[in-house]
Amino acid sequence: MTLTETTAAALGAAVRPYQQYVYAYPHKTAYRPLPRERAALRDLWADEPKTALSLYFHIPFCEVRCGFCNLFTRIGAPGELTTAYLDALQRQATATREALGGPAGFANAAFGGGTPTFLTAAELERLCDLAEQGLGADLAAIPLSVEASPATATADRLSVLAARGTTRLSLGVQSFVDAEARTAVRPQRRADVEAALTRIREAAIPVLNIDLIYGITGQTERTWTQSLDAALAWRPEELYLYPLYVRPLTGLDRHRQGTPDADAAWDVHRLRLYHHGRDHLLAHGYEQVSMRMFRRADAPTTSGGDYACQTDGMVGLGCGARSYTSALHYSFDYAVDMHRIRGIIDAYTTRSTAAFAHADHGWEMTPQESRRRHLLQSLLQSEGLYVPDYRSRFTTTPADDFPAELARFHDRGWLDDTAAPDRLRLSPQGLAHSDAVGPELFSPAVTARMAAYEPK
Repeated sequence: MTLTETTAAALGAAVRPYQQYVYAYPHKTAYRPLPRERAALRDLWADEPKTALSLYFHIPFCEVRCGFCNLFTRIGAPGELTTAYLDALQRQATATREALGGPAGFANAAFGGGTPTFLTAAELERLCDLAEQGLGADLAAIPLSVEASPATATADRLSVLAARGTTRLSLGVQSFVDAEARTAVRPQRRADVEAALTRIREAAIPVLNIDLIYGITGQTERTWTQSLDAALAWRPEELYLYPLYVRPLTGLDRHRQGTPDADAAWDVHRLRLYHHGRDHLLAHGYEQVSMRMFRRADAPTTSGGDYACQTDGMVGLGCGARSYTSALHYSFDYAVDMHRIRGIIDAYTTRSTAAFAHADHGWEMTPQESRRRHLLQSLLQSEGLYVPDYRSRFTTTPADDFPAELARFHDRGWLDDTAAPDRLRLSPQGLAHSDAVGPELFSPAVTARMAAYEPK
């Protein structure tokens, strides 16, 4: 056996490093329909702190759907669909503001999707008005992050976003190598990406983030370095390095021919590219914030950082957005299949203001689930968990609540033994295995719900 084959065989017998990207807990596949009598938003928010909430608007439209994408989004918006969607967002904002009991205080805001910049410049103006006039968020005074694609990062859209207080613009590039972009079913040319980056820098938005993906078929350490260096040439304040996943019902999944040996070899390859990318960025003056996020050491701190809300308090608007209270996480129905997504979006656009006054699908948070969420979302950050904060919130420590999980992580070398006694932190090896750490902290109830979910 070659060295790569030997390493792959050993890795295949160990813990798979790429199990699931945990960006929220629990995942929406654990949500289920909520009893109407327990889902009135006014009751859910009645006793919640409302002075420093997060605000999120979800725009479920893209010009194309990338081969790896399983996000809640549809291709295009025929007829007046974007107008109908913004009308529905306005009705939802009205219902939400009433449920909150009037204007609330917002600490940060984000427009995600989908591709928010699929909207025209005028529609982006209206979206900002909804945030400010509809919900009372002062976008000029708080961090505002917006996602964009190269094709939609046009000068007129960027001008609106800059004028309305956008502090961070995240551009999905994935690869600067045209052949790799085509392999990932992302039809773009490097020249178009570079032109978009020029426009973004001219708009003078304080923080530029560039998303890159490693593990694309045919990608080598050399071509990975080409993409990294092409991104670094723009001196982005942030860079996200994502491992490629091939998920059910995606374009890449339809052509996948994986075997256990091939998957183990792919794991080795992705880990090698991860380490190379991490070391390359560290050598160029970037600091690691999480497995995926790297921030330039001299970057401004106006972006709000990697999202890791251990405490609750998020208001999400749009048919793919989540909202968090201390007792309930809720959203609308979830799907991956394009036909189902179109149906959910169409249903959303016809909802009345009164219908938006209730949550549809969700997960009720118990005290133990809140402990898991706090541990999970803190541990996946490079700075780790500050134990006194955890003790202040729950009166216990992570070691009291999760002794078996932490012992297992320690035995694998995933915990940093050099951390201060009041700090629980992943080791470099543990951080590299974040996509295995996260799923192992899921509760049996969440795991069972997710396993019972049928992709649709």
